[in-house]
Amino acid sequence: MFSWVSKDARRKKEPELFQTVAEGLRQLYAQKLLPLEEYYRFHDFHSPALEDADFDNKPMVLLVGQYSTGKTTFIRHLIEQDFPGMRIGPEPTTDSFIAVMHGPTEGVVPGNALVVDPRRPFRKLNAFGNAFLNRFMCAQLPNPVLDSISIIDTPGILSGEKQRISRGYDFAAVLEWFAERVDRIILLFDAHKLDISDEFSEVIKALKNHEDKIRVVLNKADQIETQQLMRVYGALMWSLGKIINTPEVVRVYIGSFWSHPLLIPDNRKLFEAEEQDLFKDIQSLPRNAALRKLNDLIKRARLAKVHAYIISSLKKEMPNVFGKESKKKELVNNLGEIYQKIEREHQISPGDFPSLRKMQELLQTQDFSKFQALKPKLLDTVDDMLANDIARLMVMVRQEESQMPSQAVKGGAFEGTMNGPFGHGYGEGAGEGIDDIEWVVGKDKPTYDEIFYTLSPVNGKITGANAKKEMVKSKLPNTVLGKIWKLADVDKDGLLDDEEFALANHLIKVKLEGHELPADLPPHLIPPSKRRHE
Repeated sequence: MFSWVSKDARRKKEPELFQTVAEGLRQLYAQKLLPLEEYYRFHDFHSPALEDADFDNKPMVLLVGQYSTGKTTFIRHLIEQDFPGMRIGPEPTTDSFIAVMHGPTEGVVPGNALVVDPRRPFRKLNAFGNAFLNRFMCAQLPNPVLDSISIIDTPGILSGEKQRISRGYDFAAVLEWFAERVDRIILLFDAHKLDISDEFSEVIKALKNHEDKIRVVLNKADQIETQQLMRVYGALMWSLGKIINTPEVVRVYIGSFWSHPLLIPDNRKLFEAEEQDLFKDIQSLPRNAALRKLNDLIKRARLAKVHAYIISSLKKEMPNVFGKESKKKELVNNLGEIYQKIEREHQISPGDFPSLRKMQELLQTQDFSKFQALKPKLLDTVDDMLANDIARLMVMVRQEESQMPSQAVKGGAFEGTMNGPFGHGYGEGAGEGIDDIEWVVGKDKPTYDEIFYTLSPVNGKITGANAKKEMVKSKLPNTVLGKIWKLADVDKDGLLDDEEFALANHLIKVKLEGHELPADLPPHLIPPSKRRHE
């Protein structure tokens, strides 16, 4: 008895010994969550057991979409390099799942070899059989983008019952397996064909509980006029609203994600801004990878707890000797009532329960006599993990993030817009005139000077009260005007001379044109007379 107590005490101290978040997650899963999963046969119903590679792998991005929406071209655009096994065309060309990953040399690893490699997070895909593994491969290549992330290309989703059956494996189940393990799911749509087929609808529904990972890309948007684009965007949001059952609106990025000239360049600025936002989202993945794994483990633990209550409740209701089959059918049919009973008894949110229809289908083939009764000790261990160990790991996540502030995806398309004149917003707004020899405010200064001399300057300067009378005419909020005042009062004397007043008006114009104000005054906007003091 005392040896058991000392062992338990040691376990409670273990979180303090973790060197990294990944190591902590791995040990917590193996010691506290896995025993519960195995005891109640969680892996037969929901998801295979996690392995070391699941905790150590790089962030992964899953691309999903109907055929010819530009999934493979999107990868080619990101990494700016062809990858082994790549095929692009208007017809359904990619017929395989391709994991595009970093490797010392270019090459292809076939699926059957991939699922026996302990360094890769794909071993549990073995359960989907040869029909899938023959359509699965890893494309390895040395590429700076792939140093930080891996990308999963998927077969184009077709329409019609015939194509879905002929795959030979459960396509939606494979995507669901990937969805649990990836950091970002990108759904691609073609601006020319928005119809969501039955299979695509089924796939999106299979991604339920992973809505936080989903981003939508409306691709090839340069091929339609602005008016049509607005209609297409509205139709897409309406279609998605019917399938993704959440009150929040899913984030849609509009653009043309390839390196060809824009066919209709009217919306160039919009496409650049959208691409920049999407790139920032992808670049944040390495920094947020540990937090995502922590979040996924919490979701898994909550599901495992609910599963344990369901299985133990079914075991409790089963007769010892006679009428087992008829009772089993009755319990499966009344599973919804069992859900409600568990929900009331254990104060569990309805959102934590697995799909009722799917659970009923899986239970049909199970032997209820092999189910286990409720074992509170296992559940208490998981509760302790969620209440205490996870909180400690959250602190470690923040510490790791602060130690790696520059960790972001680099190379490929991410480098093209980072610096130089083709960076997003370069030479616009507060950046206007950045490369000019003359002070950019100077060209409008005569107009501003006329106003300045009507405001009763004393010794060449106007007071804040007089400046305010003119600045409020812009109708900008006081919070914005206050920031403009701080930026324009370069010498911080609480007064504005003619150059500073001209600068304040220039910044007002920048804001009224829809641009953001800089946090600090850029060197090219400093008035010429003040540059001597800088």
